[in-house]
Amino acid sequence: MQKLRSFLESVKIELAKVTWPTRKETVATTGVVVVIIVLISLYLGVCDLVLAKLMRLILG
Repeated sequence: MQKLRSFLESVKIELAKVTWPTRKETVATTGVVVVIIVLISLYLGVCDLVLAKLMRLILG
């Protein structure tokens, strides 16, 4: 039981050292991630369409 208490106290001390992002930073980085995901999805979708048409052309 003492080990558990010691561990939890250590966790609490370490969490106090963490610099948490502000709401503004979190919203901004989330926006960047969403935009990148959309761009990559569009790129992969176009690649898929081109390759599918190429395969149909080759295989008849």
